[in-house]
Amino acid sequence: MPLPGPSAPSPAVPAPPDHADGLSVWPASARLASHGDVEVGGVSLVEAASRFGTPVYLLDEAEVRERCRTYLRAFPDAEVVYAAKAFLCRALLHWVREEGLGLDVCSAGELELAVTTGFPPERMVLHGNAKSPQDLSAALRLGVGRIVIDSAWEIARLSALVPDGARQKVLVRVVPGVSAGSHAAIRTGTDDQKFGLSLTDGSARHAIARILDQPRLELVGLHCHIGSQITTVKPYLTALRRMVGLLAQIHHQYGIVLPELDLGGGHAVAYRPGETALDIPSLGARIRGELATSCAAAGIPVPRLAVEPGRALVGPAGVALYRVLAVKQTGDRVFVAVDGGMSDNPRPALYGVRYAPRLVGRRSTAGPRTATVVGRHCEAGDVLATDAQMPGDIRPGDLVAIPVAGAYHLSMASSYNAVGRPPVVAVHDGGARLLIRRESLADIKGRDIGL
Repeated sequence: MPLPGPSAPSPAVPAPPDHADGLSVWPASARLASHGDVEVGGVSLVEAASRFGTPVYLLDEAEVRERCRTYLRAFPDAEVVYAAKAFLCRALLHWVREEGLGLDVCSAGELELAVTTGFPPERMVLHGNAKSPQDLSAALRLGVGRIVIDSAWEIARLSALVPDGARQKVLVRVVPGVSAGSHAAIRTGTDDQKFGLSLTDGSARHAIARILDQPRLELVGLHCHIGSQITTVKPYLTALRRMVGLLAQIHHQYGIVLPELDLGGGHAVAYRPGETALDIPSLGARIRGELATSCAAAGIPVPRLAVEPGRALVGPAGVALYRVLAVKQTGDRVFVAVDGGMSDNPRPALYGVRYAPRLVGRRSTAGPRTATVVGRHCEAGDVLATDAQMPGDIRPGDLVAIPVAGAYHLSMASSYNAVGRPPVVAVHDGGARLLIRRESLADIKGRDIGL
């Protein structure tokens, strides 16, 4: 694929305006059905709620697979690595492996689940700002491909664990001094947060020198991740140039060429109609073009590129289904309470995320009204959607669907108020199958052994 010139289109594109059917941010397979129902992957949401109960999460397998293919087309000859922290289960591991992606894990738990599911450990990257000895030992025992060094402490700790005669390939996570991301809690490219080693104060260069003195560690490249929900390409290009500058300094000072450069992920998706998403094909073209240009100017070979999408692969493939339990008006505010909430989706409480919930299962002729969709938990911050446009006659028993629910919902879920976590159901070609069962009261009681 030819690299673009300066006139390449911007990779920040607004999502299409709300379609007449209101499904512009839903999985591509979503279709209106009779009586106000919606089908995803050929499966009726009403029937899914009846069969599996609510709350329930549906994950469109075809949407996940197509998004994997979009990345592979956009980044040919690069390593596309799925960031498992977004959501992880055995079926999803099979899908991304079959599509040719690698895997980014953050703990021994994620690593063990992946390996026991058959994912090749050599195609994995282990991250984390505070890896435990158990995390590092598991990575070495199972043969993980790359370990990302995030602090100076990890260098000696990891080196001491590597068996005699062996070498572990590592990357150094560099903080390039680039601020990007939709919320302060998810900006990771500057020195005022916990991840990585600073380019500005010399910490990254000092760590590189120490690693090169460790015979059991093999430095193969650099890594950076500048934030999440990034809508424009400019921060990535700025970070890339600074990383190439560091690669050139390493080559000049030590006479070595590091063969790998991992630019992380953080690619924005649209949660509501009209929001800005990152155009992945254009992003890939711009990054590859800038990498070639910057390396040529620095006089170093082009390293193999890696990217780590998470949310952008699974977020838009998920739909959460809830049952309305209560509707009430307090002053001039209308509250629609559902049978889930912050126990299965803490993101609105953490980041102020806004969604576009939808009534499904019946057609309403009532005019819309602005409502706040809240959860069932004893917490004032248990809000799923603010300023949501809901039918004026919404009532208990109705079904409410929230799209773009595939990332950072169940992966961050809890059993707050002893409410079990919902099941996950895969939908594909008209079939629905359970991937993760509902967490029961027996599951919760089974962990309590105090009597």
